[in-house]
Amino acid sequence: MEINGVIIEDTYAEAFPSWISEVLITAATRYLAHEAGEHATGFASSLIGSGVEAGIDRYLSPNDTPDGRPGCIILMAHPDKQQLKNQALQRLAECVLTAPTAAIFDGFPDTPEKIPVRLHFYGDGYEYQTQVGNRNVWAIPIMGGEFIVEENIGIVQGIAGGNFLIMGTDQMSTLTAGQAAVEVIDATDGAAASFPSGVTGSGSKVGSRKYKFMKATTNDAFCPTIKEKNPNSLVPDGVKAIFEIIIDGVSMEVVKRAMADGIRAACRTPGVTHISAGNYGGTLGPYKFYLHELLS
Repeated sequence: MEINGVIIEDTYAEAFPSWISEVLITAATRYLAHEAGEHATGFASSLIGSGVEAGIDRYLSPNDTPDGRPGCIILMAHPDKQQLKNQALQRLAECVLTAPTAAIFDGFPDTPEKIPVRLHFYGDGYEYQTQVGNRNVWAIPIMGGEFIVEENIGIVQGIAGGNFLIMGTDQMSTLTAGQAAVEVIDATDGAAASFPSGVTGSGSKVGSRKYKFMKATTNDAFCPTIKEKNPNSLVPDGVKAIFEIIIDGVSMEVVKRAMADGIRAACRTPGVTHISAGNYGGTLGPYKFYLHELLS
C-alpha cells in the first residue's frame, strides 16, 4: 500500500488496555488554563518511567465550560485504577490548585465510574459545597479568591500505546511530518500524544537483550545509525531518521481514527518514504492495529 508515494508497511501497532480520565481545567484566560494543563501533564510521557501517561486533549471555549471561562481537557492514562487515582490527586493538587484562577471539573460527567479527588480538605474547614453550571462542586478559599473543584472524576476503559513510525530521508523532514501528524491527533477528541511535542525521538522495545534489569531499551531494529551493524535492522534503504507517534485514547475507535488521520497527515510531507508501527509479539498488550486495515 502507498499514500502519496509513501510505502505503508504491512504490519500492526501493538497496544494495551488502560483506564482513562479526562479533567476539565478552566481559568480566567486560555493561557492560564493551558499553563495549568501543561504543568499537570508534565513528566508523563511513558509508563516506562512516569507515574502516568498524560497530555492535553483539547481546548474549550467559554461557551462549552460549566463556569463560562476558557478551558482545556487533560487526559491521563494508567492500566491500574488505583495508580490513576493517586496520580490524578497529586497532579491536580500540586499543579492546578496552585495555578492562578484555575478550576477543576469532571471531563466525563456522564460516565458512571468515578475516582474521588478529595481536595476540599485544603480549605481547613472553611470550604463549602455549592453549584457551578449545574455541577456539584466545592469552593475552597484561597489567597486569590476561591478554588472551585468537582471532586468526582469520571473514568473509562480505553487504549494506550497506539503508535506508528514515520521514516524519512533526513531528520528535519521526518520531524516536520511528525509534527503535522500530532496537529491532527490533537484535533481528535479523546486522544492525546503524551511525549514531548507529541513526537517520540527515542522509541523503545520491551526489555533488553543485554541488560536484564532494564524494562525497556532502544528500539535498535529502527535505529538508522546502526543499520550496518545490526543484523536485525528493519530500517529501509535511504532512511536516515525515524520518529514514533504514540497515542492514548478513550476507545479503540478513537485511537484508530487518530492513527489513520495522523498517518495521512505525515504522508503529505516531502521526504517521508515509509510508515511502519511498533509491535513486540504480544508482550506489550493484546490490541493490534493493522495499518492497511486502518487506512483502507
